[in-house]
Order: sequence, then structure tokens, then C-alpha cells
Amino acid sequence: MTSTNKTLTQALLNFSKNYSKQHIEQFGHLPTVEHDELWPSPCELGSHDTSRHYWQAVAMESEQSTDKKEEALSFVNVESALNIELHPDIKIYFTTFYSGDIEALCDEGELSLLFAWNKEDFERLQENIIGHILMKQRLKQGETIFFAVTDEDDMIISVDNSSGEVWVEQVGCKPHKKLSDSLAEFINQLTHKSLVSEK
Repeated sequence: MTSTNKTLTQALLNFSKNYSKQHIEQFGHLPTVEHDELWPSPCELGSHDTSRHYWQAVAMESEQSTDKKEEALSFVNVESALNIELHPDIKIYFTTFYSGDIEALCDEGELSLLFAWNKEDFERLQENIIGHILMKQRLKQGETIFFAVTDEDDMIISVDNSSGEVWVEQVGCKPHKKLSDSLAEFINQLTHKSLVSEK
């Protein structure tokens, strides 16, 4: 099943906005991240202290509109390299905004939603997706695209590329448990993990 573009985008924006809101309610400020001068992000909003910066998700389209020469991020190169078409939901998921990873809870337990931190991270993500799909093809398994990791090292949450369904799978194995009919439905079912204390 495919989420409508608007439904999935709205689910992602709402989840991210609520994450920031919950963090402010709990700590009095936005989430913070260790600042790395060699790995900057449009998500970073300024200094919290000498080593950490505040951050929040930033829509990719607004970031790209500031530089007209920069092409919109897409998966055209991935689809061309693999000679397949990626499910629309996964393309929307990874091109809606730049963000740090967001911890969440689902019926299966704890997970971390993966997002691109900056353009270079998006390119690295594409390489990882290509590697994952090539492994699936080599193992003669249906193609999936991961978008979250779980608290179990070798378990990932992925989208079935043909159906758009969300599944749990062990790396290198076929998906073994269906979690949702679509990515938008899955995101809407998540709850934010209780935030751990930070400075």
C-alpha cells in the first residue's frame, strides 16, 4: 500500500514537531547535539554550550530554496544504478527534511528513525541503501529499504519495495513480522521514547 504524499509528509512533520515540543517541555530547550565543524547541518540552530548545538528538523525544500543552484535531493541515481524504481514512500521519507535520528517506541519495542543530517549524509545513506538492496538481490529475497534500527543490533525496520508495507527484518534474512500497511500509518502509530536527561 502507498501512503499519499501529503499524508506521509504530514505524519513525518507532526512527529518531528512533537519530538521537539516534548524535548522543550522536559528540558526547557530544543534537542542538542555534539557540534562537529567537519559535519555541519542545516538543522543546527546555535550554541547550547561550548560543545553542543541546538537542533531541529529542517525541511529540505526550504534549505534548497536558499541555493537555487543546488538540485533537489532525489534517488534517481540509486534507481538508475539498481535498475529499479524505489517505493514512493521511502523517497518521501528521506527527502522531507534533514534531521538527527529520532528515538521512538512501537509495538516491537524501541527504535531509532534514521534521517539525513546533511547533504553528505544523504549521499552516504544512498550508498547504504544500494548495498542493502544488492544484498537482497544476491540472496534472492524481495527488495526492502530500511528506515529505522531497533535496540536489537541485527534487527531493522524496513519498507517492502513492492507493497509499501512496513516490516521487521533481521539483516540478511527475509522480513518476518509485518508492522503496518503503510509508512504513514506506521509513523502515526509511534510514540516518542521518554527522553533521557542531557546537559
